[in-house]
Amino acid sequence: MASHAPPIIAVTTHHQYDSPTTLAPNLKKIPAVVEPEAMTFSTASASGIPSSRVVLLKRVDEGGFVIYTNYTSRKSRELKENPVAALTFYWKEIHRQVRVVGRVEMVAKLESEAYFKSRPVGSRIGAYASKQSTVVEEGDVQRRYHVLEERFGIQGGSADVDIPLPEFWGGWRVIPDEVEFWAGKPSRLHDRVRYTRVSTEASADSTWKIDRLAP
Repeated sequence: MASHAPPIIAVTTHHQYDSPTTLAPNLKKIPAVVEPEAMTFSTASASGIPSSRVVLLKRVDEGGFVIYTNYTSRKSRELKENPVAALTFYWKEIHRQVRVVGRVEMVAKLESEAYFKSRPVGSRIGAYASKQSTVVEEGDVQRRYHVLEERFGIQGGSADVDIPLPEFWGGWRVIPDEVEFWAGKPSRLHDRVRYTRVSTEASADSTWKIDRLAP
């Protein structure tokens, strides 16, 4: 089966949306799930050694799934070496999961700046203070944080301080080429629907091949 619709399905109703941008607000509305935007984000080195971590999805747009991070972190280094990633959302409370595989690209600097400015002051300072994934001594990050508070003139948790986007920090977008929706069913007869991108370019008009998979 083929479809021109993007591969975004509501986890509760299996209703197909017209646009992937509808996934983000609906994630916030999943009943009984405390943090539905949490996902396992998997990368691999150039030699194929995998690594995974749990991160928060920040946005879904017509291009794909967006996260923000330090560009010198392990995941960013691996994405630069091997520009593909896999995502898995698992919502135990409602017996649903979504699996995504795709190519990656850096988010445009203006987009990263807009998101960075929306973050709390403490989180913005923390982005400067933490040399993510490097080895540190106990208390090192906290000491750098306090030095940066003084540098940026933070007084009493002030929220109107201009803290620019670090050159080493920004977003990654995972452009989905494969999306699988899984719904738990009795007797292990789980429902699995996989969308595979047929067209070579990622766009709202992409064609997707739809297959039902054995559980």
